[in-house]
Amino acid sequence: MSSVQNELDRLLLKVEKPARYIGGELHSVVREPAEGTVRFAFCFPDLYEIGMSYLGLNILYHLLNTTEHTYCERCFTPARDMMAAMKDNGVPLFTLETKTPLKEMDFVGFTLQYELSYTNILAMLDLAGIPALSCDRAEDDPIVIAGGPCAFNAEPIADFMDVILAGDGEELLPKVCRIRKECKETGRTKLDFLKEIAKLQGVYIPRFYEPVTDENGAFAGYRKLWDGAPDRILKAIVHDIDKVDFPKELIVPLIEVVHDRAVAELFRGCTRGCRFCQAGMVYRPVRERSEDKVIDIAKTQLENSGQGELSLLSLSTSDYTKFEPLVTELMGYCKDHQVSLSLPSLRMDNFSFKVLDEIQGVRKTGLTFAAEAGTQRLRDVINKNVTEEHIFTALEQAFTLGWTSVKLYFMMGLPTETYEDLDGIVDLARRIMEKAKEHNGGKVGRYSVSVSVSNFVPKPDTPFMWVRQNTPEEFEEKHYYLKDRLRKIKGVNFRYHGSYASMLEAVFARGGRELSGALLRAYELGAAFDAWTEGFRQDAWEQALSENGIDGSYFALNDIDPDMPMPWEIIDCGISKEFFKDEWNKAQAAVTTPDCRLGCNGCGINAHTECRWGGIYAE
Repeated sequence: MSSVQNELDRLLLKVEKPARYIGGELHSVVREPAEGTVRFAFCFPDLYEIGMSYLGLNILYHLLNTTEHTYCERCFTPARDMMAAMKDNGVPLFTLETKTPLKEMDFVGFTLQYELSYTNILAMLDLAGIPALSCDRAEDDPIVIAGGPCAFNAEPIADFMDVILAGDGEELLPKVCRIRKECKETGRTKLDFLKEIAKLQGVYIPRFYEPVTDENGAFAGYRKLWDGAPDRILKAIVHDIDKVDFPKELIVPLIEVVHDRAVAELFRGCTRGCRFCQAGMVYRPVRERSEDKVIDIAKTQLENSGQGELSLLSLSTSDYTKFEPLVTELMGYCKDHQVSLSLPSLRMDNFSFKVLDEIQGVRKTGLTFAAEAGTQRLRDVINKNVTEEHIFTALEQAFTLGWTSVKLYFMMGLPTETYEDLDGIVDLARRIMEKAKEHNGGKVGRYSVSVSVSNFVPKPDTPFMWVRQNTPEEFEEKHYYLKDRLRKIKGVNFRYHGSYASMLEAVFARGGRELSGALLRAYELGAAFDAWTEGFRQDAWEQALSENGIDGSYFALNDIDPDMPMPWEIIDCGISKEFFKDEWNKAQAAVTTPDCRLGCNGCGINAHTECRWGGIYAE
């Protein structure tokens, strides 16, 4: 039993949800690593309940633990009560599987799922006793590595990272670990290792590049500090995900987590082309799993876990080529085994409602429509390609089949938005309630509409990356505008997000390395769990930005010249800048771009990998 385990036994009596920290779940991998094994700590910078819902953790955990050279363990951000107890008792942050301090691992790897998790990364490094800045780490310190969607602009945290991986990790990460093992066995240094992996597609080593500014202090590009470093880093691409081993034994959490279910990924990428959506751009091209493989994964996971729910995951589930036969077979299996089937991201067409009606039976859970904008003009600007006819046709079917609860998701502050577009949200909610009353004898009764509004954040590698964000004051004014009008409609509930936190998200989405000092200072001032409303410390952030001479409005509240160099362009997501410019011009004219499956729109991804789905619906 490790010394950490001895201390942990005492601490767990003093904190909430001690099962977050004990490990030992079904299908977790606990073993004594062999001599020379590379030890990898997969760190999710948020609570156990959030991190254990992330499919990517299970995928990479499974792949690394099926190699001969690597042992992967997990670590999550301790809740504030556990953080305090660990600091007070001198207990370092540890892995769940073997209770090994992170400082003793070869790799400490973070997944970058959202910008507001960055202070949690610093908290975890601090608890582990690992220097925050990569330049302060010694030869025997772990290599700190990061990947995930925010890796497409990891510059604000680049000073804290030794390695950043951009793109698909299933093939790249095991290669990186294998090379680390070879370097250790031959006595090569950490720098030797970094130079070796820099040759791999998708690997970005921040220390090999120095940001350069112009005479006005604006970002002007990078100066390479090692001639062998690539000029740009093309994202890693798994060309055929059907050939990648997918976990059939997901770790079964000991406590309730956000998404506690079996999961089968149908496909990666999206062809819809929503102009605000970073995931739909950076995960191109679409790559589907075969129907037989999905069925095998789904059934085996359920048999191995005892889970009562199965979810089919993708950015647009019903776009799967063989969606109907796949769901029909799985629906029969789930009914026979008393398992519920979850189908997120559905198009509300006839078959979708037939499926939903059958799998939900008498109990109808709420329906969700991501309308995104209140008017057709603005939906065309963002290339949503959803009309009011689609929405109301779907609602007619839903109410006829017995649904009584509808959730509507919108974005506020979208490019070209006016108050007429906000009035469109109110009008849509009102008409939906009127439609509901038609099905209920003229009364609201059990029917309800939930309107949820998130604040638009301009993201890199989207057609809207150059667009200013609304100020916090503009967001708040619009929130109150909607709140005042929606509360007059009986049966309608309204929810919205914090405004300053959204601005901070934009700052770190579009900023560069100059933000690292402010990030570190914010953590020192008590910032952590910034993605949680109850944990967000606006005062700490305002002080940290001010002390470091950072004007948040420079990054968030200004339009950017598309021809200017930007920090994130060191990473090549595979889509051409010309395509993004063309889409931005079409957005300003409210001109839509059709689904890629109707025909190739020339985004440029074909230059790097085969995109087999262009025009498949047109064939």
